[in-house]
Amino acid sequence: MPNQGSIYPQTPLSLIVDRYLYPSNHNYTPTFTTASSAPARDRSISPPPLLQIASQITTAGAELWKYTDRPPPGSLKPAIAGTFAVPFRTESSISVRNLGDGETIQRKMDSRRNPSSFQQLEKLGEGTYATVFKGRNRQTGELVALKEIHLDSEEGTPSTAIREISLMKELRHENIVLLHDVIHTENKLMLVFEFMDKDLKRYMDSRGDRGALDPPTIKSFMYQLMRGIAFCHDNRVLHRDLKPQNLLINNRGQLKLADFGLARAFGIPVNTFSNEVVTLWYRAPDVLLGSRTYNTSIDIWSAGCIMAEMYTGRPLFPGTTNEDQLQKIFRLMGTPSERSWPGISQFPEYKSNFPVYATQDLRIILPQVDQVGLNLLNSMLQLRPEMRVSATASLQHPWFNDLPQRQQEHAQAMAAAQQAQMGGGFSAPQY
Repeated sequence: MPNQGSIYPQTPLSLIVDRYLYPSNHNYTPTFTTASSAPARDRSISPPPLLQIASQITTAGAELWKYTDRPPPGSLKPAIAGTFAVPFRTESSISVRNLGDGETIQRKMDSRRNPSSFQQLEKLGEGTYATVFKGRNRQTGELVALKEIHLDSEEGTPSTAIREISLMKELRHENIVLLHDVIHTENKLMLVFEFMDKDLKRYMDSRGDRGALDPPTIKSFMYQLMRGIAFCHDNRVLHRDLKPQNLLINNRGQLKLADFGLARAFGIPVNTFSNEVVTLWYRAPDVLLGSRTYNTSIDIWSAGCIMAEMYTGRPLFPGTTNEDQLQKIFRLMGTPSERSWPGISQFPEYKSNFPVYATQDLRIILPQVDQVGLNLLNSMLQLRPEMRVSATASLQHPWFNDLPQRQQEHAQAMAAAQQAQMGGGFSAPQY
């Protein structure tokens, strides 16, 4: 079959890794393809100049939404829309500008804005492509998180960075960490994020009860988590790597989604999804079985695993390998069959000799969770992806009814509906 081009036309072909990729769309039967048909990469590639990186980012942002049946997030919510603008008077920076109403999210960067504008205070974490520091803006004194991405002379800009920037400039929500700036130098990109005090994993580790959190805190965090996920899904974005380490907490009790390096827009006909997503412990069974057509439900499964972990302080399914992970899931949720999950035998990783386990009662594993909370958790941890609750629907679950935030939102929605009725029209409450 003809080689499908990258959705980032200006991205070096060296960014296409040699692994199986799975086309994905909710409503069509995909065709298996592999990236190995890409031309051999040129080892002489030098670090890309600023304008090339800007072109990759803006082209990716436009291409992500080109084939969807609805406008991108920026046009849906012009008050918070964002895109990248490159000031022509400098070759050292990229600015995040709001084109919806002309407001600049941060002051436009010029030749005086560079990494030295920020003081590094301490290292917060390190990954394959980036190192994250706690920092301070030397001009304003504001605390920030600095994500430094080193540019390899062979590989150029990591595809994860291009994805993260192109998506996060659009996803502006109170439960998604805010990207302030992107600063480019000769050998690195620096992403400047709002500072959050710690991630959920460290927050749980700091608790006295073996990492377990109290029920009111869990309910508040879960509501905020599902609001962030719902916003992503409403704007056609899969996070694909939800885990406690990627959920950030500040000292005001706010929870925000972070690390969109594996996130992808969906609804694009030529899109390809890999099953090498989500940390093993939070990976949905359909992904573990090699599904080529996973969708928003993979984030819901991860959220269910996180909810259970907050109650116990321990991962719900701490597998060591793909097969071990499936067995741990089946041991609790029951081993599926063609009768309970039609089509399961067609998955690449399905084995007819899987050990047969009966479904266990979650009340035995999680006695701390009340009956209404267990109902929500069960709706998230459904083996069949189409049976999992959506993020938007989860926000209407009775378990959240006693949250002050939910009550306030409900009152505001009802007031808006009544006002619409008085004006001669009717508008259903929107939460």
